[in-house]
This record gives sequence, C-alpha cells and structure tokens, in this order.
Amino acid sequence: MTTMMTLKGLLAKGLLYFTALLPLPLNRALGALFGRLHFRLNTQMKKVTQENLRLCLPQLEADARRELGRQSLIETGRTLTETGAVWLKPYAWLQRHIVAVNGGEAFREAVGSGRGVVLLAPHLGNWEVLGLHMSDFGPVTSLYQPPELGLLQDLIRRGREQRGATLVPTDRSGVSALLKALRRGEIVGILPDQVPDRGSGGEFADFFGVPALTMTLANNLIKRTGCAVIAAYARRVPGGFELNYLRAHADIYSDNDQTALQGLNLSVEACVRGALSQYQWEYKRFKRQPEGKSQPYRFSH
Repeated sequence: MTTMMTLKGLLAKGLLYFTALLPLPLNRALGALFGRLHFRLNTQMKKVTQENLRLCLPQLEADARRELGRQSLIETGRTLTETGAVWLKPYAWLQRHIVAVNGGEAFREAVGSGRGVVLLAPHLGNWEVLGLHMSDFGPVTSLYQPPELGLLQDLIRRGREQRGATLVPTDRSGVSALLKALRRGEIVGILPDQVPDRGSGGEFADFFGVPALTMTLANNLIKRTGCAVIAAYARRVPGGFELNYLRAHADIYSDNDQTALQGLNLSVEACVRGALSQYQWEYKRFKRQPEGKSQPYRFSH
C-alpha cells in the first residue's frame, strides 16, 4: 500500500468516525454543504449528473433539470456523511430513525413463500440503511467487493455484517453462495444498476429510455431458482428514513431474456421515480454503449 493510499484511508476513516458522532440534522447539513460545493465548483460530479438528467428526463425544462441536479448532489453528500453513523452506531439508533416502512407485507409474503427472494437495491436514498433493515425479514447474503482503500475494509465489513448478513466475493464462488442461499429460501441482496465489469455478464436494455449495459446476474438467479423479486429503497425524510419495498415489474419473470432484463430496469425506475433527487445521478451509468454509439461523458476525458 502506498503512502498516499494510506493517508487517504486514514482520512476517510477519520471522517466516518467524526460524522458518526454528529446529531443527524448536523450530519445532513454537513453533507448538504459537500453537495453545494460540488455544484458551485462545477465539478465532474455535477457535469455527469446534469448529463444523466438530460438523457433520462428530457421532458424537464432546463431550469428544472438544473435544480434537480443541485438537489441530487446535496442528497449524495448527505448519503456520504450518514454512512459513518449507519455503520458505526448500534442498530437501535437506526431503528429509532426509521419513521415508516411501506410494502413490508409484500416483502414478508415473498420471504414466507419459501422460494427465496432477490432484493434489488438501487443506488437510491441510503442503501446502507436498507442493507441492514432487510435482515429484519430473514437471513441475507450479498456480494461484496473490497474497497480500493484497504484501511476501510474491516470497518465496512463490520458495519454491513452487524445484523448477521453474509458478504460473499464478486466471483464464481460468490454467485454459487447466492444460489445456495436462494435454494434455502433466504434473501439475496443485489445492486442492480451498476455497469457490469467486462466478462461478468451484461446485455443492453433501456434505462429511462437510454441503452444501458445491464447485469444479467439477477435474471440468471431468477431463472435458475424460481425465486421472488422485490425492489426496495430507503428514502431520506425529515427525522430519518422511510423504507419502501415494491413488488418487481412482472416482466422480470419473463422467459424472454431481453424482456426480463427490461423488467429489471423498469423495477429500478419505479424506485427512482419515488425519490428522483436521491438517486446517484453522478454515476456514469451509460459509459458503455452499443457498437456505433458514442458514450455521453466526453467532457470527463
């Protein structure tokens, strides 16, 4: 590990511990400041956010997209500063800040079916909150990729595993563990809106009307196990978080691979529309495009 990476790791760890000490309103105010700075300084985060909003929400007036982009960066900042509290504070603290749970009956019914459940958790709201809360419904197994800053690895694992979740590597052995968990009738957590790595399985399907390289992992798990699928997100609200569990779009169960993949993206869209400003719009979701189409983030080169 280089000296620079060590320093970055120590700084990031210190910030996580510091923000965990702050009362939630002050914590969120600090996160909002982070987002406002990125917007004012016209950073790459802002540019990617505005480009994604232009592609995905062309029906919005330019001023409305600009304001949505500003609010999105603020919400991203809040997600960052909240993370230390979610990982480091006892779960009882988080329970006190969960102000509502919508759709929990649908999730409980899916788990009770004994078929196993794939839970789709997009990068929306505070997905770390969701990752802990879904353990209330049964045993959870999720994929885990170690962070670039190695000093954070133990902290992240302890935070995500504090309620008994099992984290497995993003390789063949991890996928095998997901299949076994589903066949035991358990819950598998998937982040469905990441651009798949080369060779890890991905096909193009529209996301908000834009071709997006979309993971085939979730659909392969569904096909091989006959499991149920729930989409979910933790929306940031005054005083804490609102948990939302939704039945996935019916197309996700289709025998046609392309239809099923589109059903996955429609399930993610349904979540995003529930909290537009809290989606991670600064992520380069469309950085890989079908042959002959240029990727939209040319400004970042």
